[in-house]
Amino acid sequence: IFTDPLTPCGQIIALHFSSPTVFSLRGIPLLSHKWSSLLDVHAAQSPDPPPYIPRMFSFNTDRMMFPQRVKNFLISLSESFTCSMVFSPFESLASDFLQKPMTITQFCHGSIWLKRLDFVFHYPMPVMPNMIFTGAINC
Repeated sequence: IFTDPLTPCGQIIALHFSSPTVFSLRGIPLLSHKWSSLLDVHAAQSPDPPPYIPRMFSFNTDRMMFPQRVKNFLISLSESFTCSMVFSPFESLASDFLQKPMTITQFCHGSIWLKRLDFVFHYPMPVMPNMIFTGAINC
């Protein structure tokens, strides 16, 4: 099933039918690119060290001093909290529909993540082998 991870209803249906999913992802301008990427980071167990990967809209560069690293870490904590608040209704929906307790990381694991990002315009970050960049120059 080709779906968007922002509304995980497609993934819930894919789990119901035991079919693989392909996520197309560009990032949410409300918080940062990491808000939607939190799903792939947690579900795919990607490394995501907050003191080293600058968060978008933090105005930090890849060379941060200690105060910028603390700011970056606090932004990552707020993203995680906001993500859990936004996606908690989908956890109850998935639990009711699939008849078993589910968390967001259990049902938002895409077989392939098509990320419309490019390292030319975004900071490099660790990715898993099932994440394919399709943005910018690659388009």
